[in-house]
Amino acid sequence: MSKVLVLNSGSSSVKYRLYDGERVLDRGIVERIGEPGGGPGDHAGAIRQILTGLDLTGLAAVGHRVVHGGRRFTAPTLVDDAVLAAIADLVPLAPLHNPANLTGIAVAREALPEVPQVAVFDTAFHHTLPDSAETYAIDREVAQRYGIRRYGFHGTSHAYVSRRAADLLGRPYAEVNTISLHLGNGASACAVSGGRSVATSMGMSPLEGLVMGTRSGDLDPAIVFHLRREGGMGVDEIDDLLNHRSGLLGLTGVNDMREVLARRAAGDQAATLAFDVYCRRITSYVGAYYALLGRVDAIAFTAGVGEHAAPVRAAALAGLGRLGITVDAERNAGSGDRLISPDGAEVAVCVIGTDEEREIARTARAVVEAAR
Repeated sequence: MSKVLVLNSGSSSVKYRLYDGERVLDRGIVERIGEPGGGPGDHAGAIRQILTGLDLTGLAAVGHRVVHGGRRFTAPTLVDDAVLAAIADLVPLAPLHNPANLTGIAVAREALPEVPQVAVFDTAFHHTLPDSAETYAIDREVAQRYGIRRYGFHGTSHAYVSRRAADLLGRPYAEVNTISLHLGNGASACAVSGGRSVATSMGMSPLEGLVMGTRSGDLDPAIVFHLRREGGMGVDEIDDLLNHRSGLLGLTGVNDMREVLARRAAGDQAATLAFDVYCRRITSYVGAYYALLGRVDAIAFTAGVGEHAAPVRAAALAGLGRLGITVDAERNAGSGDRLISPDGAEVAVCVIGTDEEREIARTARAVVEAAR
Protein backbone atom coordinates (compact mmCIF):
# COMPACT_ATOMS: atom_id res chain seq x y z
CA MET A 1 0.00 0.00 0.00
CA SER A 2 1.41 3.39 -0.96
CA LYS A 3 -1.53 5.75 -0.47
CA VAL A 4 -0.79 8.66 1.86
CA LEU A 5 -3.17 11.47 2.79
CA VAL A 6 -1.61 14.80 3.75
CA LEU A 7 -3.56 17.24 5.92
CA ASN A 8 -2.21 20.78 6.30
CA SER A 9 -4.40 22.56 8.84
CA GLY A 10 -3.83 26.31 8.90
CA SER A 11 -5.37 28.94 11.13
CA SER A 12 -8.42 29.36 8.86
CA SER A 13 -8.03 26.69 6.16
CA VAL A 14 -7.20 23.04 5.58
CA LYS A 15 -5.27 21.92 2.51
CA TYR A 16 -5.28 18.26 1.62
CA ARG A 17 -3.62 16.02 -0.92
CA LEU A 18 -3.99 12.28 -1.51
CA TYR A 19 -1.02 10.45 -3.02
CA ASP A 20 -0.50 7.02 -4.48
CA GLY A 21 3.26 6.85 -4.52
CA GLU A 22 4.32 10.07 -6.26
CA ARG A 23 1.01 10.39 -8.11
CA VAL A 24 -1.58 12.88 -6.82
CA LEU A 25 -5.01 11.25 -6.72
CA ASP A 26 -6.93 14.15 -5.20
CA ARG A 27 -6.24 17.58 -3.80
CA GLY A 28 -8.07 20.64 -2.54
CA ILE A 29 -8.54 23.23 0.15
CA VAL A 30 -11.31 24.17 2.55
CA GLU A 31 -11.09 27.89 3.32
CA ARG A 32 -12.64 30.57 5.53
CA ILE A 33 -13.20 28.15 8.39
CA GLY A 34 -15.22 29.79 11.15
CA GLU A 35 -15.75 33.00 9.19
CA PRO A 36 -19.23 34.50 8.72
CA GLY A 37 -20.70 33.24 5.48
CA GLY A 38 -17.68 31.02 4.99
CA GLY A 39 -17.21 27.27 5.00
CA PRO A 40 -17.38 24.86 7.96
CA GLY A 41 -17.81 26.30 11.41
CA ASP A 42 -14.61 24.77 12.75
CA HIS A 43 -11.58 22.71 11.76
CA ALA A 44 -13.16 19.46 12.94
CA GLY A 45 -16.04 19.98 10.51
CA ALA A 46 -13.61 20.79 7.70
CA ILE A 47 -11.56 17.62 8.30
CA ARG A 48 -14.68 15.44 8.41
CA GLN A 49 -15.87 17.03 5.16
CA ILE A 50 -12.54 16.20 3.49
CA LEU A 51 -12.42 12.62 4.74
CA THR A 52 -15.99 11.94 3.66
CA GLY A 53 -15.27 12.99 0.09
CA LEU A 54 -12.16 10.86 -0.51
CA ASP A 55 -11.59 7.25 -1.49
CA LEU A 56 -9.27 6.16 1.30
CA THR A 57 -9.21 2.46 0.45
CA GLY A 58 -5.75 1.05 1.12
CA LEU A 59 -4.56 4.15 2.97
CA ALA A 60 -1.12 3.53 4.48
CA ALA A 61 -0.70 6.73 6.49
CA VAL A 62 -1.95 10.23 7.19
CA GLY A 63 0.74 12.92 7.35
CA HIS A 64 -0.03 16.06 9.34
CA ARG A 65 1.82 19.35 9.21
CA VAL A 66 2.49 20.58 12.74
CA VAL A 67 4.02 24.03 13.01
CA HIS A 68 5.86 23.82 16.33
CA GLY A 69 7.63 20.79 17.77
CA GLY A 70 9.62 22.65 20.41
CA ARG A 71 12.75 20.94 21.70
CA ARG A 72 11.06 17.56 22.01
CA PHE A 73 10.24 16.75 18.40
CA THR A 74 13.29 16.81 16.18
CA ALA A 75 11.99 14.35 13.59
CA PRO A 76 8.68 13.23 12.08
CA THR A 77 6.83 11.18 14.69
CA LEU A 78 4.15 8.50 14.81
CA VAL A 79 1.25 9.90 16.81
CA ASP A 80 -0.06 8.30 19.99
CA ASP A 81 -1.83 9.79 23.01
CA ALA A 82 1.44 10.91 24.60
CA VAL A 83 2.58 12.66 21.41
CA LEU A 84 -0.77 14.38 21.08
CA ALA A 85 -0.53 15.64 24.68
CA ALA A 86 3.03 16.87 24.10
CA ILE A 87 1.96 18.83 21.01
CA ALA A 88 -0.82 20.38 23.09
CA ASP A 89 1.77 21.47 25.67
CA LEU A 90 3.52 23.42 22.89
CA VAL A 91 0.45 25.52 22.04
CA PRO A 92 1.88 28.61 23.85
CA LEU A 93 4.75 28.63 21.33
CA ALA A 94 2.37 28.56 18.32
CA PRO A 95 -1.07 29.64 19.56
CA LEU A 96 -2.48 30.33 16.07
CA HIS A 97 -1.38 27.08 14.44
CA ASN A 98 -0.80 24.17 16.81
CA PRO A 99 -4.46 24.04 17.95
CA ALA A 100 -5.61 23.63 14.33
CA ASN A 101 -2.90 21.02 13.75
CA LEU A 102 -4.07 19.13 16.85
CA THR A 103 -7.67 19.13 15.67
CA GLY A 104 -6.66 17.66 12.33
CA ILE A 105 -4.79 14.83 14.03
CA ALA A 106 -7.54 14.12 16.56
CA VAL A 107 -10.34 13.96 13.98
CA ALA A 108 -8.29 11.81 11.59
CA ARG A 109 -7.38 9.39 14.41
CA GLU A 110 -11.04 9.08 15.35
CA ALA A 111 -12.21 8.57 11.77
CA LEU A 112 -9.33 6.28 10.75
CA PRO A 113 -8.34 4.41 13.93
CA GLU A 114 -6.37 1.70 12.11
CA VAL A 115 -4.32 4.09 9.97
CA PRO A 116 -0.97 5.37 11.32
CA GLN A 117 -0.88 9.14 11.83
CA VAL A 118 2.44 10.93 11.41
CA ALA A 119 3.20 14.43 12.69
CA VAL A 120 5.70 16.31 10.50
CA PHE A 121 7.03 19.39 12.28
CA ASP A 122 7.99 22.67 10.60
CA THR A 123 10.66 23.13 13.25
CA ALA A 124 12.21 19.65 12.95
CA PHE A 125 14.44 20.38 9.96
CA HIS A 126 16.19 23.02 12.04
CA HIS A 127 17.13 20.73 14.94
CA THR A 128 20.62 20.55 13.39
CA LEU A 129 21.27 24.22 14.13
CA PRO A 130 24.50 24.58 16.12
CA ASP A 131 24.22 25.94 19.65
CA SER A 132 25.66 29.26 18.53
CA ALA A 133 22.82 29.64 16.00
CA GLU A 134 19.92 28.69 18.25
CA THR A 135 21.04 30.59 21.37
CA TYR A 136 19.90 34.12 22.18
CA ALA A 137 22.23 36.21 24.36
CA ILE A 138 19.94 36.55 27.36
CA ASP A 139 20.08 35.12 30.88
CA ARG A 140 20.46 31.37 30.49
CA GLU A 141 18.09 30.42 33.30
CA VAL A 142 15.35 32.66 31.92
CA ALA A 143 15.85 31.22 28.44
CA GLN A 144 15.65 27.65 29.71
CA ARG A 145 12.63 28.33 31.92
CA TYR A 146 10.56 29.76 29.08
CA GLY A 147 11.93 27.81 26.13
CA ILE A 148 13.51 30.86 24.51
CA ARG A 149 15.72 29.81 21.60
CA ARG A 150 15.70 29.86 17.82
CA TYR A 151 13.43 27.12 16.51
CA GLY A 152 13.04 28.17 12.87
CA PHE A 153 10.06 27.47 10.61
CA HIS A 154 9.23 26.58 6.99
CA GLY A 155 11.45 23.55 7.60
CA THR A 156 9.44 21.24 5.35
CA SER A 157 9.72 23.73 2.49
CA HIS A 158 13.44 24.34 3.01
CA ALA A 159 14.08 20.59 3.11
CA TYR A 160 12.20 19.99 -0.14
CA VAL A 161 13.69 22.97 -1.97
CA SER A 162 17.30 22.34 -0.96
CA ARG A 163 16.99 18.69 -2.04
CA ARG A 164 15.40 19.75 -5.34
CA ALA A 165 18.23 22.26 -5.89
CA ALA A 166 20.76 19.44 -5.61
CA ASP A 167 18.72 17.49 -8.17
CA LEU A 168 18.81 20.43 -10.59
CA LEU A 169 22.59 20.54 -10.23
CA GLY A 170 22.86 16.79 -10.71
CA ARG A 171 24.84 16.44 -7.51
CA PRO A 172 24.39 14.40 -4.30
CA TYR A 173 22.35 16.26 -1.68
CA ALA A 174 24.99 15.62 0.97
CA GLU A 175 27.58 17.54 -1.08
CA VAL A 176 25.60 20.69 -1.84
CA ASN A 177 25.45 23.94 0.16
CA THR A 178 22.28 25.93 -0.50
CA ILE A 179 20.75 29.21 0.61
CA SER A 180 17.01 28.63 0.46
CA LEU A 181 14.73 31.69 0.27
CA HIS A 182 11.07 30.93 1.03
CA LEU A 183 9.35 34.18 0.07
CA GLY A 184 5.60 34.12 0.54
CA ASN A 185 3.26 36.04 2.83
CA GLY A 186 5.52 34.50 5.45
CA ALA A 187 9.20 34.57 4.50
CA SER A 188 12.38 32.98 5.76
CA ALA A 189 15.93 32.22 4.70
CA CYS A 190 17.83 29.05 5.51
CA ALA A 191 21.46 28.01 5.07
CA VAL A 192 21.59 24.30 4.29
CA SER A 193 24.94 22.50 4.38
CA GLY A 194 24.84 19.00 2.96
CA GLY A 195 21.17 18.57 3.85
CA ARG A 196 21.51 20.07 7.35
CA SER A 197 20.02 23.39 8.42
CA VAL A 198 22.83 25.45 9.97
CA ALA A 199 21.17 28.89 10.07
CA THR A 200 17.66 30.24 9.57
CA SER A 201 16.07 33.66 9.84
CA MET A 202 12.88 32.91 11.77
CA GLY A 203 13.50 32.52 15.49
CA MET A 204 11.44 31.56 18.50
CA SER A 205 8.43 32.63 16.44
CA PRO A 206 7.84 33.31 12.74
CA LEU A 207 8.12 37.06 13.41
CA GLU A 208 11.91 37.35 13.19
CA GLY A 209 13.94 37.70 10.02
CA LEU A 210 12.89 38.83 6.55
CA VAL A 211 10.24 41.44 5.77
CA MET A 212 6.94 39.64 5.17
CA GLY A 213 3.42 40.38 4.01
CA THR A 214 2.19 41.59 7.38
CA ARG A 215 5.12 40.83 9.74
CA SER A 216 7.96 43.25 10.43
CA GLY A 217 10.81 40.77 10.55
CA ASP A 218 13.96 41.96 12.34
CA LEU A 219 13.67 45.09 14.46
CA ASP A 220 15.23 46.60 17.57
CA PRO A 221 13.53 45.02 20.63
CA ALA A 222 13.57 48.45 22.28
CA ILE A 223 10.84 49.49 19.84
CA VAL A 224 8.46 47.31 21.85
CA PHE A 225 9.39 49.12 25.08
CA HIS A 226 9.13 52.50 23.36
CA LEU A 227 5.64 51.75 22.07
CA ARG A 228 4.59 50.63 25.53
CA ARG A 229 6.06 53.57 27.41
CA GLU A 230 5.56 56.42 24.96
CA GLY A 231 2.58 55.16 22.98
CA GLY A 232 0.70 53.52 25.84
CA MET A 233 0.18 50.42 23.70
CA GLY A 234 -0.61 47.13 25.42
CA VAL A 235 1.19 43.85 24.77
CA ASP A 236 -1.63 42.45 22.63
CA GLU A 237 -1.79 45.65 20.58
CA ILE A 238 1.95 45.59 19.92
CA ASP A 239 1.74 41.90 19.05
CA ASP A 240 -1.01 42.67 16.53
CA LEU A 241 0.98 45.58 15.09
CA LEU A 242 4.14 43.58 14.47
CA ASN A 243 2.46 40.40 13.24
CA HIS A 244 -0.58 41.70 11.37
CA ARG A 245 -0.08 45.39 10.52
CA SER A 246 3.60 45.58 9.56
CA GLY A 247 5.76 44.31 6.70
CA LEU A 248 4.53 45.24 3.23
CA LEU A 249 1.09 46.02 4.61
CA GLY A 250 2.47 48.50 7.13
CA LEU A 251 4.65 50.21 4.53
CA THR A 252 2.17 50.35 1.64
CA GLY A 253 -1.31 49.41 2.85
CA VAL A 254 -1.25 46.14 0.87
CA ASN A 255 0.42 42.83 1.70
CA ASP A 256 0.51 41.41 -1.84
CA MET A 257 3.86 41.81 -3.60
CA ARG A 258 2.08 41.86 -6.97
CA GLU A 259 0.27 45.05 -5.97
CA VAL A 260 3.47 46.52 -4.52
CA LEU A 261 5.26 45.88 -7.82
CA ALA A 262 2.42 47.44 -9.81
CA ARG A 263 2.46 50.56 -7.64
CA ARG A 264 6.25 50.76 -7.82
CA ALA A 265 6.10 50.59 -11.62
CA ALA A 266 3.62 53.48 -11.52
CA GLY A 267 6.05 55.60 -9.50
CA ASP A 268 4.52 55.17 -6.04
CA GLN A 269 7.21 56.22 -3.53
CA ALA A 270 5.86 54.13 -0.63
CA ALA A 271 5.85 51.00 -2.78
CA THR A 272 9.37 51.77 -4.03
CA LEU A 273 10.64 52.13 -0.47
CA ALA A 274 8.88 48.92 0.61
CA PHE A 275 10.42 47.03 -2.30
CA ASP A 276 13.88 48.36 -1.43
CA VAL A 277 13.52 47.48 2.26
CA TYR A 278 12.24 44.01 1.37
CA CYS A 279 15.07 43.22 -1.04
CA ARG A 280 17.81 44.80 1.08
CA ARG A 281 16.86 42.49 3.96
CA ILE A 282 17.15 39.45 1.69
CA THR A 283 20.53 40.64 0.41
CA SER A 284 21.87 40.98 3.94
CA TYR A 285 20.86 37.42 4.81
CA VAL A 286 22.34 36.00 1.61
CA GLY A 287 25.65 37.71 2.41
CA ALA A 288 25.62 36.52 6.02
CA TYR A 289 24.78 32.94 5.09
CA TYR A 290 27.43 32.91 2.37
CA ALA A 291 29.95 33.78 5.06
CA LEU A 292 28.63 31.09 7.42
CA LEU A 293 28.63 28.36 4.77
CA GLY A 294 32.03 29.31 3.34
CA ARG A 295 31.01 27.86 -0.02
CA VAL A 296 27.62 28.25 -1.70
CA ASP A 297 26.62 25.98 -4.57
CA ALA A 298 23.04 27.19 -5.03
CA ILE A 299 20.60 29.91 -4.06
CA ALA A 300 17.00 28.78 -4.38
CA PHE A 301 13.95 31.05 -4.52
CA THR A 302 10.58 29.51 -3.67
CA ALA A 303 6.97 30.21 -2.55
CA GLY A 304 4.64 32.83 -4.04
CA VAL A 305 6.98 35.82 -4.23
CA GLY A 306 10.11 33.74 -4.69
CA GLU A 307 8.64 31.82 -7.63
CA HIS A 308 6.80 34.62 -9.41
CA ALA A 309 8.41 38.00 -8.67
CA ALA A 310 11.34 38.34 -11.08
CA PRO A 311 12.15 41.92 -9.98
CA VAL A 312 12.56 40.75 -6.38
CA ARG A 313 14.97 38.00 -7.39
CA ALA A 314 17.03 40.39 -9.52
CA ALA A 315 17.17 43.16 -6.92
CA ALA A 316 17.85 40.86 -3.96
CA LEU A 317 20.99 39.46 -5.66
CA ALA A 318 22.14 42.63 -7.43
CA GLY A 319 25.71 43.61 -6.61
CA LEU A 320 26.77 40.13 -5.49
CA GLY A 321 28.74 39.34 -8.65
CA ARG A 322 32.05 39.29 -6.79
CA LEU A 323 30.64 36.35 -4.80
CA GLY A 324 29.89 34.51 -8.02
CA ILE A 325 26.17 35.29 -7.76
CA THR A 326 24.53 36.67 -10.89
CA VAL A 327 21.10 36.46 -12.52
CA ASP A 328 20.44 36.12 -16.24
CA ALA A 329 17.61 38.52 -17.13
CA GLU A 330 16.07 36.32 -19.82
CA ARG A 331 16.07 33.20 -17.66
CA ASN A 332 14.77 35.18 -14.72
CA ALA A 333 11.72 36.17 -16.77
CA GLY A 334 10.81 32.54 -17.50
CA SER A 335 8.64 30.10 -15.57
CA GLY A 336 8.83 26.73 -13.86
CA ASP A 337 11.66 25.05 -11.97
CA ARG A 338 14.87 26.28 -13.58
CA LEU A 339 18.29 27.83 -13.25
CA ILE A 340 18.26 31.61 -13.68
CA SER A 341 22.01 32.13 -13.41
CA PRO A 342 24.20 32.30 -16.53
CA ASP A 343 25.95 29.20 -17.85
CA GLY A 344 29.14 28.59 -15.92
CA ALA A 345 28.15 30.74 -12.94
CA GLU A 346 30.07 29.94 -9.78
CA VAL A 347 26.82 29.86 -7.78
CA ALA A 348 23.70 28.38 -9.36
CA VAL A 349 20.61 30.53 -8.80
CA CYS A 350 17.39 28.49 -8.99
CA VAL A 351 13.65 29.02 -8.95
CA ILE A 352 11.88 26.01 -7.46
CA GLY A 353 8.21 25.49 -6.77
CA THR A 354 7.91 24.38 -3.16
CA ASP A 355 5.85 21.27 -2.44
CA GLU A 356 5.41 20.88 1.30
CA GLU A 357 2.62 18.34 0.88
CA ARG A 358 4.80 16.06 -1.24
CA GLU A 359 7.60 16.33 1.31
CA ILE A 360 5.17 15.49 4.14
CA ALA A 361 3.86 12.47 2.17
CA ARG A 362 7.39 11.22 1.48
CA THR A 363 8.35 11.66 5.13
CA ALA A 364 5.19 10.06 6.53
CA ARG A 365 5.60 7.04 4.26
CA ALA A 366 9.21 6.60 5.38
CA VAL A 367 8.26 6.80 9.08
CA VAL A 368 5.53 4.18 8.71
CA GLU A 369 7.75 1.82 6.71
CA ALA A 370 10.56 2.16 9.28
CA ALA A 371 8.13 1.30 12.09
CA ARG A 372 7.00 -1.97 10.50
